[in-house]
Amino acid sequence: MVNEVKETVNREYKDRLFKFIFGKDTEQSKQWRLQLYNALNGTKITDADELEINTIENVLFISMHNDVSFIVDTEMNLYEEQSSWNPNMPLRGGFYFSILYQKFLTKNKMTILSSQKIMIPRPRFFVFYHGKKTEPETLKLKLSDSFLGKPRDAEDFEWTATVLNLQPDEEVPLNKNCTPLYHYTKFISMITANIVAGMDRQKAVESAVDEAIKENLLDDFFRINKAEVIGMCMTEFDEELAINTWRQDGRTEKAIEDAQNFLKEGDSPEKVSRCIGLPLEKVLELQKGLLVEA
Repeated sequence: MVNEVKETVNREYKDRLFKFIFGKDTEQSKQWRLQLYNALNGTKITDADELEINTIENVLFISMHNDVSFIVDTEMNLYEEQSSWNPNMPLRGGFYFSILYQKFLTKNKMTILSSQKIMIPRPRFFVFYHGKKTEPETLKLKLSDSFLGKPRDAEDFEWTATVLNLQPDEEVPLNKNCTPLYHYTKFISMITANIVAGMDRQKAVESAVDEAIKENLLDDFFRINKAEVIGMCMTEFDEELAINTWRQDGRTEKAIEDAQNFLKEGDSPEKVSRCIGLPLEKVLELQKGLLVEA
């Protein structure tokens, strides 16, 4: 019965918690989004409607999410939440912004075939990271670091993702200036702490929600949206597990391929096991398979 309830919750709540808090068209979400924008930029905008939401819906890839995007004056802002470290965020940001700019041109009845120069909002890309990898409080990832070949004196093209390493510390300047972000980060840290303590994922999420309600995080948000929050968090954790499994499978396949190549070159199973990191039993099995093929 518990599994049936969990599966139903996961099917219903495919949104992400970060987007549910900061990316909705409700008055509460608008105010939180405005507070986050002001905290990041040192601005004092008071009208939340100045942030024109344009989030991309129904992105096709499981590992790609457009959490919150909006236009403010001359800026195109994209906010992404990440729990798994990903050095490819500048490239992903480029994909997102190409869609956002297409939407912008269509909405404003512009065409790139025009003889007049088209002026577009300046891109600003922030990644809110709360995973296990230890990084500086703020880190800039550049697309040029992924270019093949030797770097030139000055790159002709650049795309940057500003990664903010979220910490559940009330004294962090960004948290001090944006209480909703601090409460969100604190809640996620509760789930992580529960899992580290040995709880299964569902219990870890449910316990964290109960604690968030007790502490009145996000002004009663967790009490009002308890079922939705549990469903979204369980979906996110299941998705992260799937992605990590795919990555691990990929590493294992590469290790097997390398081991087979070394065995073909005549290296001993013991040496292959030591160098590649595969169990000796697995290497011996691979060697046997190669002998049968021969």
